[in-house]
Amino acid sequence: MTDQTTRLPIRRALISVSDKTGILDFARELEALGVEILSTGGTFKLLQDNGVAAVEVADYTGFAEMMDGRVKTLHPKIHGGILGRRGIDDDIMNEHGIKPIDLVAVNLYPFEATINKPGCDLPTAIENIDIGGPTMVRSAAKNHKDVAIVVNASDYANVLENLKAGGLTYAQRFDL
Repeated sequence: MTDQTTRLPIRRALISVSDKTGILDFARELEALGVEILSTGGTFKLLQDNGVAAVEVADYTGFAEMMDGRVKTLHPKIHGGILGRRGIDDDIMNEHGIKPIDLVAVNLYPFEATINKPGCDLPTAIENIDIGGPTMVRSAAKNHKDVAIVVNASDYANVLENLKAGGLTYAQRFDL
């Protein structure tokens, strides 16, 4: 049975957001807590431009974004890091240079808002179908025992408060 009250620290976070509301302050606080930050594209640029230390996902995976940004996070080093069960998959993760990712902060492309814009054509709509974001959300949800998923900026303050108290409990990760 999983201990509901033990706080697990966050050592590595992946941040990849379409809606950047509050993300800079959230990332700064994570950095101040000693969390290593992985990030993609526009989010990485925002963090870098504002002095937040982050590792671009492409540098971590050794595989550049491709297909005009369609493929960024769909890589075993990302999903292995999210899905890897601590204490069970450690050997295979080490064998492949996969580091555990303890927190995923992601929100999805604004598909509905995009398709509701006057003049939105099919190619534009198609490019706003998010693949990597939902995949990371599902991976983190599947491994909520070890990984926190934050999809809403309104959760940033609560997550930070709990991290400052030593980490997130199982119940808190489950609720996210």
